[in-house]
Amino acid sequence: MRNEFNRYALSEEILEALKGLGYKEPTSIQREVILPMLAGKNVVVKAPTGSGKTAAFAIPICEGVRWEENAPQALVLEPTRELAVQVSEEMFHIGRKKRLKVPAVFGGFPIDKQIQTLRQKSHIVTGTPGRIMDHLGGESLKLDKVKWLVIDEADLMLDMGFIEEVKNILSLVPENSRICLFSATLRPEIQELANEYIPDNILVLQEPTDEQAAAITEKLYFTDQENKYNAFLRVLMDEDPQSCMIFCGTREMTNVLFQKLRRRRIFCGMLHGEMEQRERLKTVDAFRRGCFRFLIATDVAARGIDFEQITHVVNYDFPTGKETYVHRIGRTGRNGKCGTAVSLVTEEDKKMLAQVEEFVGRKLPCMELPAADEEKEKAFWKSQRIKIEAKPKKGAALNRGITRLSIGGGRKSKMRAGDIVGTICSIEGLEASDIGIVDIRDSLSYVEVLNDKGNQVIECLRTKPIKGKVRKVRRTKGQRD
Repeated sequence: MRNEFNRYALSEEILEALKGLGYKEPTSIQREVILPMLAGKNVVVKAPTGSGKTAAFAIPICEGVRWEENAPQALVLEPTRELAVQVSEEMFHIGRKKRLKVPAVFGGFPIDKQIQTLRQKSHIVTGTPGRIMDHLGGESLKLDKVKWLVIDEADLMLDMGFIEEVKNILSLVPENSRICLFSATLRPEIQELANEYIPDNILVLQEPTDEQAAAITEKLYFTDQENKYNAFLRVLMDEDPQSCMIFCGTREMTNVLFQKLRRRRIFCGMLHGEMEQRERLKTVDAFRRGCFRFLIATDVAARGIDFEQITHVVNYDFPTGKETYVHRIGRTGRNGKCGTAVSLVTEEDKKMLAQVEEFVGRKLPCMELPAADEEKEKAFWKSQRIKIEAKPKKGAALNRGITRLSIGGGRKSKMRAGDIVGTICSIEGLEASDIGIVDIRDSLSYVEVLNDKGNQVIECLRTKPIKGKVRKVRRTKGQRD
């Protein structure tokens, strides 16, 4: 099948990465954004969740970034830590064959480690506005070489109170930087931001299509607080989702529901703002890979995080905002697939339900609670006992032929990337194009060897000194740390 991305003037490295990631045909938003960005235009984009906007800006940026330049050439602002990591990984995969380094910086992790990472070659930086400002204040991040600035999820950025930091960053990028803003809505405050800081922008407006709306089957179940949990279990057993996001209104309720389901031996994960950052990232990765079927989450913790192939969304607590309803149910029925959105509605929720129906322009169908069905219950509990085989990480296909090595020695022994590159290039049959990302830590260094030449390098480095000393060299996992 012909790859539709070939129509763009993209390098072989980018096209090869897109093929490895399974990108065959641009989404509607990608068709409208990629060409203007490749032409160096500023864009302001209103697009619904799940429209493929990350790749829309990642592809032209990765195409334009020069590997030889050590300083960051693009800065991507994200409202949450999980989004900063998600977008960093997506851009890393797209720029994989160009050997682009895409660090993510955010609060909740030691800033010292991020400073050390930024001191090395970094092509694209993703991060939350607060932590970006910290690095700018400490001069561990410099913007003088930045050619692209992306403000992603601008409406959530506004909701979380980051607009002033965003304006500060906008005032610090070079005047000739290309600026792109992406948002699910274009509220007056966001429109004002665009008018003030993004001159001569191309405006791209995309509403959810009728086909996208039709892909989601919506169901309402009326209940009361006392019987809500039992109604939820009845619906869960009737639907028997393959992959399901369950939304709660508070962190406390998220935790309560998580504990209740775990006591019933329904294996699930949870996501809320009070969790340790490392645990949140681990949960997102595990759900994305299919290690468990149910993820219980609050809105802010889950907003914008992209999960593929979610079959169901359940509003355990009905949303308190009409736009939130649309964001939540948009998690399913993506990329041409069908999905189901179930909402539990109590007496207290009826006023908001009326607002949601007015906002979406249709009455939402109310269903009778499913009757107890022994066969369905048996099938549900049986499915809970089946061990799920985790899917490989996104981008795993791009790691073929790449060997990641750890080398004894790092900053403390004054090891530099040039020392490692020079030694490997002195091996017969090896050249600079066979070397991927080099990462120098305190006592260890990591290097990627491309083109199936890893074994040859390991063998030669057993006797060949680096910086005057034979180092301990080991094969490590191919993932980014």
